[in-house]
Amino acid sequence: EDGAPVDGFPSEREMRLLVQILHVFPELFGAGRDFLAAANVGLFYALHKPPLVPDVFISLDVKHPGDLHLKQNQTYMVWEYGKVPEVVVEIVSNKKGGELDKKKVDYARLRIPYYVVHDPNLLLSKQEVYVFELRGDQYEERGDHWMPGIGLGVTIWSGEFENMPGRWLRWCDIDGTLLPTGSEAAQQAQLIA
Repeated sequence: EDGAPVDGFPSEREMRLLVQILHVFPELFGAGRDFLAAANVGLFYALHKPPLVPDVFISLDVKHPGDLHLKQNQTYMVWEYGKVPEVVVEIVSNKKGGELDKKKVDYARLRIPYYVVHDPNLLLSKQEVYVFELRGDQYEERGDHWMPGIGLGVTIWSGEFENMPGRWLRWCDIDGTLLPTGSEAAQQAQLIA
């Protein structure tokens, strides 16, 4: 190991959990409203600048441009989509990622409305979840974990996802009720039937 920061199995699973849940409910943001939710995809914001690579992002009112195997369609280029995502999420896996300083400044400079940081191992502070909202040109921490501009919140859930127990960041409604995974939704439907 050369000490270079890399994601591990827990953060990879959490990224997949966050993205998968959103695709269970295609009308989550409104009937017929397109959205793009992705994990670990390059976010290009300017020509000749390296991309930012959020662990997860949500962009409303956009759809994939076409064949995702074509090089020009494999990343999120702000000038192609015409806007920045509404939410970026970073999952802390080490102390070197700059989630509460450099990345926070970078995302604010891009004017991304919401920035969420999950620090599951409390590597950066004694706080596990931060939800920041852009106000002016800086992020201010919200007193809650709700993002009113998109009608979605986050909460911590202790449970098992893909046979891995842990404390996971999950999407929720304004009351804190979890949005179910595909398997949870299927189980709920069976109970009702």
